[in-house]
Amino acid sequence: MPKSVQAAPAAKTTATSATAMSQDALLKMAEKYIPGACVGSLYLPANLRMVMTRAEGSKLYDAGGKEYIDCMLGSGPLVIGNSHPQVVEAVQRQAALGSTYYALNEPAVKLAAKIVEAAPCGETMRFQTTGSDATEGALRIARAATGRQKVLKFEGGFNGGHDSTQFSRSSVEDLLHPESVPDSDGVPESLRQDTVIAPFNDPETTVRLIEEHRNELAAVIIEPLQRSLKPEPGFLEAVRAATEKHGIVFIFDEIVTGFRLAWGGAQERYGVVPDLACYGKAVGGGYPVSAIVGRAALMKLADPGKKGQGGPYCFLSGTMTANPIACVAGLVTLEVLEQPGTYERLFAIGERLADGIRKAARKVGVPVLVAGDGPVLQVHFTDRKELRNHRDLLKTDTKKGSQFGLEMISRGVYFTPGSKIYLSLAHTDRDIERTIEAAEDSLKAVA
Repeated sequence: MPKSVQAAPAAKTTATSATAMSQDALLKMAEKYIPGACVGSLYLPANLRMVMTRAEGSKLYDAGGKEYIDCMLGSGPLVIGNSHPQVVEAVQRQAALGSTYYALNEPAVKLAAKIVEAAPCGETMRFQTTGSDATEGALRIARAATGRQKVLKFEGGFNGGHDSTQFSRSSVEDLLHPESVPDSDGVPESLRQDTVIAPFNDPETTVRLIEEHRNELAAVIIEPLQRSLKPEPGFLEAVRAATEKHGIVFIFDEIVTGFRLAWGGAQERYGVVPDLACYGKAVGGGYPVSAIVGRAALMKLADPGKKGQGGPYCFLSGTMTANPIACVAGLVTLEVLEQPGTYERLFAIGERLADGIRKAARKVGVPVLVAGDGPVLQVHFTDRKELRNHRDLLKTDTKKGSQFGLEMISRGVYFTPGSKIYLSLAHTDRDIERTIEAAEDSLKAVA
């Protein structure tokens, strides 16, 4: 494996470099300067907090020297594993050529071609930087194309951190559909009025809501694999037919599923083609890049050359949009994923882990349901035989789910407690065995 590029000596600061400090010292610094002493929304109790210092393959290592089997994968992007030699080499080579241009560049052009050719809905695309940027941009395009304002999303679905989608993802109230509830303070009340909430895997209610709001709906946005819930046969097809009937833009949020469930993502796996699809995570190989892909008639609204020409125009841009380092990392990642046997391997280890956890739960005597698809799974504590939607999830024991995750972290398996487990091509058979062993011990602790 190529050696890491050695950074030039940094200017003198009041803080010592991370590698020269103990984990305790770094955590004290984090508690002082970072609210919650965490990044993103993953908040851990003080006794389980760590500062990661390096990663390789399927493993992470913290500043205290502890090794973790990485089932977080950077919240999903590292589907071929940490520090993949080909990605490291490509990033080092590109860094020497320039870190960013704010211009069309070779890696971006090649990555765009690869994504469009893989996506069943793909005709053209525009880059963004984060998954949230992509879903926000897709909704903007839909509103501009239709002249309508409202968006239908699904209860329990996460479609980015921007204001337009911060509704009813984590609601605990049995509100009447289509009423929405904000997931965060500070979200404008006006957006709440423009958000229609439907139940996942309920085609009758969803189609009825689309019909009732057909003259106001710009878009329907959906995670085709909603968190760990698979779409039931006929559900996505019914939504596709209803949106097509009324000229509503149907958006697949493929930030998680893109290039993970199949080369053509959820569109290929579930056999339903939307108007637009949002990609992130895997397409950047651990670096920040995302994309909106879809029908040329919609994507042309984001062509800056159309601005001021009398028709609708959507601003989609950012300082790091189509960053060449991120694009070259994504391009190499997709080249690895394109190799024969990739998805067979990802699904095989996913099924093996899911089966192992189920057997461990039966042995311990704890009722669980392992949901998900292929290399994305989640352990739910329930005696139910199926989970169809968000309200079913609310009836599971979510406290035990979170406790299980914390127990797993303490045993060296890292993922978000109470949430998804991600697997990569770097996970070995022994990694899966160790994870199942940790799961059995964690289930005993929970029980």
